[in-house]
Amino acid sequence: MSALLPDLAPWRSSRDFRLMWCGGAITVFGSFLTFVALPLQLKELTGSTLAVGALGAVELVPLIVFGLYGGALADAMDRRRLIVWTEVALGLISAVMLLNSVLPDPLVWPLYATAAASSALTGLQRPALDAIVPRIVPHDQLAAAAALNSLRRQIGAVAGPALAGGLLACAGLTWAYAIDVITYALSVVLALKLAAQPAAHDATKPSLRRIAEGARYAWSRKELLGTYAIDLTAMLFAFPLAIFPFLADDLRAPWALGLMYAALPAGSLLLSLTSGWTSRVHRHGRAIALAAAGWGLSVAAAGQLHNVWLVLLFLTLAGAFDMISGIFRSALWNQTIPDELRGRLAGIELLSYAAGPQLGQVRVGGMAALTSVRASVSVGGLLCFAGVGLLVLGLPKLMAYDSRTDEHARRMRERRAAGGREPTTPVPEDLDADPATA
Repeated sequence: MSALLPDLAPWRSSRDFRLMWCGGAITVFGSFLTFVALPLQLKELTGSTLAVGALGAVELVPLIVFGLYGGALADAMDRRRLIVWTEVALGLISAVMLLNSVLPDPLVWPLYATAAASSALTGLQRPALDAIVPRIVPHDQLAAAAALNSLRRQIGAVAGPALAGGLLACAGLTWAYAIDVITYALSVVLALKLAAQPAAHDATKPSLRRIAEGARYAWSRKELLGTYAIDLTAMLFAFPLAIFPFLADDLRAPWALGLMYAALPAGSLLLSLTSGWTSRVHRHGRAIALAAAGWGLSVAAAGQLHNVWLVLLFLTLAGAFDMISGIFRSALWNQTIPDELRGRLAGIELLSYAAGPQLGQVRVGGMAALTSVRASVSVGGLLCFAGVGLLVLGLPKLMAYDSRTDEHARRMRERRAAGGREPTTPVPEDLDADPATA
């Protein structure tokens, strides 16, 4: 049992990691309340699967633009300061949603506007959050840190939707938005206690050239590109959350809506609670591919079944597979990417693990409008499985990745052992002609 339990070494060794973990747990709890409330409010106001799925389209462009720029910012300024100010702004956006919900006739357009603004701020903030971890956690504890961060998110992801179901049924949307505002205020207080995380002394201002440098480095690392491609495929074809309100109605179980939103993170939480084994896995690429394939098959099964409890079971299984993929993607990234490029690469990573779900919402909502809710879910899962299979055939470097022998992982271990004084990994120059090219 001790070998299965989460490795708490990062929690014990780093005060800043503890602060970030607690602040993130508070924020994610409130955010998942809004995550359930927002599509439900749109469903009540419009009654349209397409309108709910359009949330993904509205959030996508700000996420791409500000995610890339946020990565450059994270390499050019104090990362703690960036986290604090974006957290304050996200809290203000939740306050706008709260005010709209108390109107006698809530408006639809503010829901899309706040969703877009929230997506932009997430794009600015998330690279800084990701880029701090390799600084404050020892190199050999990065896989454990990824598992603990995932555990934090899943605790909120399970508790948030479960509470949201009760709140929305008994007290209405307003309380969900109000609690979200309170959680942002608490997380800002904890973020202010973090140690300063200044940029490198030779860091330059964010620019297209700096973003292009990160893109060139990512292009040179085919195993990194493979992690992005597999995750994007999984989320594009098999991300069913946008139509859960309609799936619950189709199953004649509207009472199960909160449980559906909680099922995926519940599976992830169960996997995180037994994640001690992940520190002993070194073939990260193979684990990512197998987990993505399992995610697709589980979602496909959930779309075919008519018993609500079996649907919840397979959604839970899908969540476990998604967590396996997330842990090993994060470990591979953090163990091999130099700190001076970490923010920009985190911005690119954001496009794969965040833009994918936004595109997936558009896909699942649009296909449901053209066919049916069940067909949209099950066909998407099968397309995910097939897509991952094709990518595996074309990604030999990802499949061969071994954290014990990989040259980039070895170089990072040596740099950390030497206090970060080793020469940095050079940016490839094969695409150096024009920053706009990348």
